[in-house]
This record gives sequence, C-alpha cells and structure tokens, in this order.
Amino acid sequence: MSWITEGELSMLERFCASVLKAGPMPKHVAFIMDGNRRYAQKHNVKKLEGHTQGFAKLAQTLQWCLSLGIREVTVYAFSIENFKRSKEEVDGLMELARQKFIRLLEEQDNLEKHGVCVRVLGDLTLLPLDIQKLIAKVVLATKQYNRCFLNICFAYTSRDEISNAVKEVAWGVEEGFLQPSDVSESLLDKCLYTCKSPHPDILIRTSGEVRLSDFLLWQTSHSCLVFQPVLWPEYSFWNLWDAVIQYQMNHSALQKAKELYLEERKWQQLENDKMCVTEKLKQECASPGDPQRRRELLQECKAQREERIQGFLQALEKKRMDFLVKLSMVSA
Repeated sequence: MSWITEGELSMLERFCASVLKAGPMPKHVAFIMDGNRRYAQKHNVKKLEGHTQGFAKLAQTLQWCLSLGIREVTVYAFSIENFKRSKEEVDGLMELARQKFIRLLEEQDNLEKHGVCVRVLGDLTLLPLDIQKLIAKVVLATKQYNRCFLNICFAYTSRDEISNAVKEVAWGVEEGFLQPSDVSESLLDKCLYTCKSPHPDILIRTSGEVRLSDFLLWQTSHSCLVFQPVLWPEYSFWNLWDAVIQYQMNHSALQKAKELYLEERKWQQLENDKMCVTEKLKQECASPGDPQRRRELLQECKAQREERIQGFLQALEKKRMDFLVKLSMVSA
C-alpha cells in the first residue's frame, strides 16, 4: 500500500473540517500508534497482519491530516524496547519496515508532488544494515522538500534521544566548538533528533493506554495530550477530529504556559550572560559598577556565544549528513 493515499473526505467530514478550521489549528501532531497486536487478537489474525493494518491506517491518517492543514506528523513506529519482543515478531516488523521503505523510494515522484520531507529519528545503528541504507536513501532523497513533514521514530526512545543530545554537546566541547558555559536547555533542544521540527501541538495515543512509553518526553511538556480508547487500525477521521477539538478547548492555557516557559528560558540565558560579564570584568580588573562597560560586554558575550553555537550546529548537521551519505553508499 502507498504511503500517500489519494482520497477525499465525505461531505459531512468536509463540513466538520471547515468548522474546525475556524478555530486554532495544530501544525504538528504526534501519534503513538498503539493497539495493532490487540487488533490482531480481536480479529483472530497474526500479529504481523495487525501491524500491516496499522500501516494502512497511518497512510489514511496522513491524508486526513493534510485535509485539515496539519503539515507535520510524527509517529512512534518502533521503540528500542520493541527489540525485546519475540524474534518472530521483531523479524516480521523488520521485514515490514524493509518493504515500506522500499515503497517510499519507489514513490519519489509522489513525494515530490506533495513536497513530503521524510525524516527517520532514532538510533539507526541498532537496525539491520540494509534497512539503515534504505532509510538513508529515503531521508537524503526527500530532505529538500518542505511542504509537509513525516517524522518516523524508528529504533527510538526519548531517553536515548536525550542521552545522545548530551553526548553531542560533549563532543562539541571536546572539539572546541563550544565552551562549557554555552551548555543550556536551549542548546540541548537543538541537539535532539527532532531539532528541525517544532514541538508537537498534540500527542495522541490510541488503545486506551495513558502513558507516553518513552516517546517525545522532552518535546511534549506543553502539548495537548489526548488518550483515546480506539485501537490504532480502527482509528477514524472522527477520532482525529475529537483530538483537535480537545486541543482547541485547551489552546489558550497551553499557549500561556508555553509563553511563560519561553520567558523563563530567556531570563535564565540572560543570567548566564551576566555571569560571563562578571568574569570578564574580573579579568580586566575593571570596576563592576560601570554600566556602560557591562552593556558592551553583555552584547559581546551574547554575540560570541551565538557564533560558537552556530558553528557547532553546522558541524553537527554536517556530521549527521555525512553519516547518512556513507550509509546510502555502503554495500548491504
């Protein structure tokens, strides 16, 4: 089945979609697609068939999101914890992933037509080499598209992502791109796998579970969390519609909390820059009470910090792109 399905909403769905669009709409929605195995058990089919039906539902859901003007979707496709499942199920999931990434490569014209940028987020080194190569080819082939974005979290957990971000910052300090004083919450945010995306407006989990299962823990502190009882393969347009309604009902409070958080983060950075100024004044043996000199040094510290961080982020992006390019050329 194609990743990009061509389908239209019913007249009632179109009407209700237009009503939704009169209010604040999410730009980025994340899904924990839970319930594939329970769906298989419910319908007396093999687990792999449940996962296959789950993929079909993903393709349909992506089309609904486009119809609602939601231009970015992030899905939890395979957790690092899933490697602990039976060998038969893991092998089946890897084969399904292999087929779907091959299909993505075959659909490049369709992806270009819709401007779909595909990103795969996770520790790719945990995957079979041929799947790593397929992923690298898909990501590189679509990286220039920018009308809509599909982020596939594969061999992913949030704790692994955060740990990796810390390692990347440590690498930046060791290589001389950064100073220890440059390390901040904002910098770690820019080192996550999701650094190119805004944080999700809504996180939806199906199947009735009410936990995040190590998914986007950093990114969802100001997201609308929606837990729905429906099994993922049975997900419908109306379930998505209900999630957006919940987001709209809580939009004002979410925005206020986000704005307060951003103000707090700015204040913390200003305090760090002031500490930098104090250290420089000590080194110059200058009077700490000279307001003009303090302002000059504050601007200097800020400019130097931003220049270092920009250089580091460029080096980090190059390192990540080089890794994908080498993967795409390796013999699987």
